[in-house]
Amino acid sequence: MKTDRHPAFFGYGSLVNRATHDYAPGEAVTLKGWRRVWRHTRLRDWPYLSAERAEGEIDGLIAAVPNDDWALLDQREAAYRRHAVPHHHVTIAPDWANRIEIYAVDEAHGLPANQHPILLSYLDTVVQGFLREFGEPGVARFFATTTGWTTLLDDREAPHYSRHQMTTPTERALTDRYTDRLGLARIRC
Repeated sequence: MKTDRHPAFFGYGSLVNRATHDYAPGEAVTLKGWRRVWRHTRLRDWPYLSAERAEGEIDGLIAAVPNDDWALLDQREAAYRRHAVPHHHVTIAPDWANRIEIYAVDEAHGLPANQHPILLSYLDTVVQGFLREFGEPGVARFFATTTGWTTLLDDREAPHYSRHQMTTPTERALTDRYTDRLGLARIRC
């Protein structure tokens, strides 16, 4: 049986949450040689999750981009540029992935770190995805392998994040537990 081969992206933030997109197939994997970081840009007041080359590894989701049709995904990720990822940097790259790319904030949009807060609705969506793909140990690894943390904007009642997902009290409590461990202050909307 022949397996269709597709280009693929490695998602490490909200793209880990399959409820935010319909790209398939997808597989949870670990990527070596990159780290996850909160990046500030001139495009909006709150930071984006981004990735940058570095020692270490991060968990994420590889998902197919059928027919090499990147247009919608590139539009969604407009603040980012795509970068090639060698297959040997991925733990067990799926057979169907003929090329893997990762999005990282385009330096043309980047700003130095500032005090703009992280949207809690965005973080909740990311944590929900990691919980579904990797369980609670994966959530712990997400927090441990992400840098650039700043204050949180508690927008749970009126989410600012356009792809926010409904989260359960248990999922929100998990986010709260890890952000409390990091000592992150909250600003109410």
